Amino acid sequence: MNFLSNVVTFQNLHEVRRLCHWGPVIALSVISICSTMAILDSIIWYWPLDTTGGSINFIMLLNWTVLILYNYFNAMFVGPGYIPLGWKPENQLEAQYLQYCRVCQGYKAPRSHHCRKCNRCVMKMDHHCPWINNCCGHLNHAYFTSFLLLAPMGCSHAAIIFIMTMYTQLYERISFGWSTVKIDMSAVRQFQPLMPFSVPAFAATLFALGLALGTTIAVGMLFAIQMKVILRNKTSIESWIEEKAKDRIQHYQTGEDFIFPYDLGTRWLNFKQVFTWTGSPKGDGLVWPVHPKCHQHTLTIEQLKQKADKRVRSQVQYQAVENYNGACCPLSKGLQTFFRTPCTEEPRIPLIKGDTILATRGTKWWMYGDKVLNEEHNIVGDRVRGWFPRRCVEKCHYDTAASDSTSDKKVN
Repeated sequence: MNFLSNVVTFQNLHEVRRLCHWGPVIALSVISICSTMAILDSIIWYWPLDTTGGSINFIMLLNWTVLILYNYFNAMFVGPGYIPLGWKPENQLEAQYLQYCRVCQGYKAPRSHHCRKCNRCVMKMDHHCPWINNCCGHLNHAYFTSFLLLAPMGCSHAAIIFIMTMYTQLYERISFGWSTVKIDMSAVRQFQPLMPFSVPAFAATLFALGLALGTTIAVGMLFAIQMKVILRNKTSIESWIEEKAKDRIQHYQTGEDFIFPYDLGTRWLNFKQVFTWTGSPKGDGLVWPVHPKCHQHTLTIEQLKQKADKRVRSQVQYQAVENYNGACCPLSKGLQTFFRTPCTEEPRIPLIKGDTILATRGTKWWMYGDKVLNEEHNIVGDRVRGWFPRRCVEKCHYDTAASDSTSDKKVN
């Protein structure tokens, strides 16, 4: 019953529409191309009915395709799980420790966040993934991570098939001269394959090899990032919250000892919170097991402190000292800025020397804030906010004293 409950079900047409997005279209196209070409090349290179090795190779190839699609569609259609609209904690006194969502007309449960793309508060939200056109969260985190593991493994197998097919088919057709290399695709081979390996087949195999290698590297890196946070029982958002907590404590010198509340102490216990034999994660998405020194609202209280801190720091003005064209990875701003670009769909804002920005948060190499618009460009309700390189701005000198006095008042 548990297995059947986890199989993809289409509750309404809205879920099917998730396929009509550039992310799933590209992802499924790559899967289809690599799988189809790997199957065809397997017939040319290692006919499955001749040897046991060929049969095992062919079955494994089909197995990768089935498992990849199974986890991909489950990650997309099972979804992350959403906080009920208008949700309130059973104990009304706990509401003071929670953030209120005006869109969903309810409180945000611990570990939940509102997704602007899904327009709902998501349980244990990790991020909104364009490749599945859905959020990665509580219910589909295991499916999503399994897909990230299986896709590089399947593509690595396909890449080996592509390489071996090209090698075996071109070995007797390549002739080397003193300064030239000739490939005679019309040469008669000793053993004729069931399917001909022509120039278009060679080009398609080479293209599929590029896709397979690129997918292996890119998706493999995403899998490593996901496993890093899962083994600490975190999400990508919570890692960011923890980083801001340390920055807040250091900035105000409060002397607090922040402990991440959901780390259960060992990687195995953290791993079992996401991956189970039934396929369903532990918990209901509202109440979570916590560290002995913490409680259910340790992280939500920290989020409220960061919200208050954000309002204070947003009064600190920065002025652009370098032009910035809004590129996602600007190589001209230094290698560290290029490689440490924020992994988020939030926009970048172009800057012109002299622009004023109200910064609200940032990392060592990037900052996030609102650009102060001139009266002639200011439209009611219009806001220009996003990321920009830290090296492109400097803190306004006239604002330093006001900022320091505000900080002193908060410490006292």
